[in-house]
Amino acid sequence: MGSFGPIHWIIVAVVVLLLFGGRGKLSGIMGDAAKGIRAFKDGLKDDTSSEVADNKAKGALPRTEAEAEELRKS
Repeated sequence: MGSFGPIHWIIVAVVVLLLFGGRGKLSGIMGDAAKGIRAFKDGLKDDTSSEVADNKAKGALPRTEAEAEELRKS
């Protein structure tokens, strides 16, 4: 229990190689994660703008100040 066996060292070596091996592995992974988060946020923004347009077509009153501003612009 006190020492690492060969399997443990192999696992540690694989993890270190995945994180720090090659050029920019870790930064590449984080860049992909950032792109995913950005796409998710952009998707949320598109949903709210289409929701405002739907409410305008229905003649509904705006629920938030942002919706009221969007209605004033158009």
